[in-house]
Amino acid sequence: MLSEFIYLLNQMKPYFTKKVNTGFEESIQVIKDILKDYGFGILTEIDVKDTFKKKIDANFHPYKILGACNPNYALKALTKDDKVGIMLPCNVIVQEHEDGSVEITIVNPEVAVKALHNADLEDFACEVTGVMRKVMARL
Repeated sequence: MLSEFIYLLNQMKPYFTKKVNTGFEESIQVIKDILKDYGFGILTEIDVKDTFKKKIDANFHPYKILGACNPNYALKALTKDDKVGIMLPCNVIVQEHEDGSVEITIVNPEVAVKALHNADLEDFACEVTGVMRKVMARL
């Protein structure tokens, strides 16, 4: 039984990812709108391409990291374990590959919180993971 659990855990990726049929900027707006429907707002937006260019004069493909947060989920998680803040907000990546395709990647909360070894938090993370699966299904 334990070996089956360990096998399944090793098969779980720390993210969900999907290529989409929209352009880079449009994809950012689409994922923001979908997240908003589930009570998530964007706390941070990091333009990796722009940052690399400004800081180290390096060229990089369009790549943005969105820090998504649902205040209700965040409060619930933080009351279960005050160290979970290290994993907040839920990161979402939107990137454009060299071939022009756009990919959206969202953190898998269920896998992310395993490191905290808090059963109450792990059960809660399953709930948030379910929401993230719904978000991905709408892309």
